Amino acid sequence: MSEDIAYRQHRYLIMMAIRTACFAIAVIVFVNHGGWLTAIPAVGAIIIPYFAVVFANGGREPDNTRGFMEYRAKLPASREPPDSSGPGNDLSKRG
Repeated sequence: MSEDIAYRQHRYLIMMAIRTACFAIAVIVFVNHGGWLTAIPAVGAIIIPYFAVVFANGGREPDNTRGFMEYRAKLPASREPPDSSGPGNDLSKRG
């Protein structure tokens, strides 16, 4: 459990460092009159926190490889159909 928390914290901190870099780049480009190019790192600085929080709160990754099990009804064992040569099954005697 602590490994999972450490992994999520590490991933969150990396994403927030990228966000800080995007914000700094956006400010530098804005100060240098970059025009619409300022929007590219600014959008990154705005969107990255959402994904960082979603990934950080995502919880533990499943450790099993089975995933979801399909539904299997608990039916009784199937019976063999009655033998056609048994008594009462002779259709030629009817009539």
